[in-house]
Amino acid sequence: MNSRSPLIEGESREDMKQADKKSQDKLSKFISLVLRHHPDAAGIALDEHGWAEVDDLLAGLKRTGRPIDRALLEKIVAEDEKGRYRFDESGSRIRANQGHSIPVNLELEPIEPPEFLYHGTASRFLGSILQEGLKPMGRQYVHLSQDLETAKKVGARHGIPVLLKVESGRMYREGQCFYQSENGVWLTEKVDCRYLERLPEEKGKDV
Repeated sequence: MNSRSPLIEGESREDMKQADKKSQDKLSKFISLVLRHHPDAAGIALDEHGWAEVDDLLAGLKRTGRPIDRALLEKIVAEDEKGRYRFDESGSRIRANQGHSIPVNLELEPIEPPEFLYHGTASRFLGSILQEGLKPMGRQYVHLSQDLETAKKVGARHGIPVLLKVESGRMYREGQCFYQSENGVWLTEKVDCRYLERLPEEKGKDV
């Protein structure tokens, strides 16, 4: 006879779901590390456009002691909240959509941006940003958001969020190139401080 109550069983199932989600998130972060920064961490190579062979990635992850199959990789790609990754049309290759610190050509075409874009950062970085502008900081591009809510979430990952409005339209008209990644992130090489405006704290609280 099973003496466990339905409530306890339900809590156990929920605990299992949370454990699975935690494990999946941890694996996703390692895949991000491999595809954006250190392919050698899984013993694989990226081509000049950032693509990795799916079979090579799966084998490399298994060599590091991370059990994964094609189905789980597809689940990670499909459920990633930031849309970090994509498969090619054949499904045989995978790459990160942006955020690389290693030189890759993502084959992005220059595109006219909205008049304003936004950048979320932590308050402790604000002083240097307002003096020196936004720099890639080890990545290929500065990442910008099209809406305040996304920018706030980005800033909150690093500390107390501060929101900056970027005069992207003026930058474009004055000759700076912008690109948009597959998952909607706007990219540019740098943002001079003269194109930046700190938004009032109330703006951050509204989103």
